Amino acid sequence: MEIEARHYERAAEGKVRCLLCPHLCVVARGRRGKCGVRMNRDGRLVSMIYGEISSEGLDPIEKKPLYHFCPGSLIYSVGTVGCSFTCRFCQNHAISQDPGYPTRFRSAGDLGEVARGLGSVGIAYTYSEPLVWFEYVLDACAEARRRGLKNVLVTNGYVNPEPLKELLPSVDAFNIDLKSYSEDFYKKIVGGRLEPVLGTITEVARHAGVHLEVTTLVIPGFNDGAEEMERIADFLASLRRDIPLHLSAYFPRYRFDAPPTPAATLEKLREVAARKLDHVYLGNVAGESNTYCSKCGGLLVERRGYAVRLSLLHRGKCARCGAPAPIYCSDSS
Repeated sequence: MEIEARHYERAAEGKVRCLLCPHLCVVARGRRGKCGVRMNRDGRLVSMIYGEISSEGLDPIEKKPLYHFCPGSLIYSVGTVGCSFTCRFCQNHAISQDPGYPTRFRSAGDLGEVARGLGSVGIAYTYSEPLVWFEYVLDACAEARRRGLKNVLVTNGYVNPEPLKELLPSVDAFNIDLKSYSEDFYKKIVGGRLEPVLGTITEVARHAGVHLEVTTLVIPGFNDGAEEMERIADFLASLRRDIPLHLSAYFPRYRFDAPPTPAATLEKLREVAARKLDHVYLGNVAGESNTYCSKCGGLLVERRGYAVRLSLLHRGKCARCGAPAPIYCSDSS
């Protein structure tokens, strides 16, 4: 379904300039922006994917990954097509890089009803890049809130300040990819810029009532250096040292053939990041993923795969020492 897009302006000769993301695409009539899903239709910018769903599922919230937001919950997860990045290692390239991938329409209200019927804690906008789905996500978030559901965005964070400001009040939690701390990596491998992503993370971290976690996919030979990980940890710690950081193992996908990330590399980088951050987790590898109190070391949340048990976490505090725990629960646990 097509609707007129938000956040654009008209330019000369029938062109339009999209203001949604930092690419600021100037789009001629009949052409699309870099994301592949926003088009100049007779001098108006339209979203071609309003309500169009390519993928859906009921997932453990830890799979997003979110470890400090409603632990142990299931969340209805949906995605569309298109992306503002062209990552050469994309894990979901079939939908993110192919705007023609088959989709089906679901209204924003129906989406909320499906989520509620499944007993989900909320809706996660994920799989492809939800920010290019902006108009629908904005409406779906409002419908979810009316039904008492939470809204979660799993995103690359590539958005301009004004659209982000409009969206933030409707979102309960973000997991934002920080793919590297190198402008060169973003330019050559991702097809974007680092600085706007840092700006999004900073704004989300400072917005009261919005939960934030960050994920870095560690690729051997590209972003697996200790110095780069120290810079990532320094940046996040400058905002809040209790922001959870997920270091995820890479496996060859799409146009990338670097070898898979060794578990030993992730363990080494976790040690580096943990000097500055209270909670660093490893993903896509076997191993311990529990959450411990940053003050006394007590076990707050125990995880075995996607099986979760709240241990010393009680009413937002450590039951052993009373220290506040940066974990949001959907009930009074």
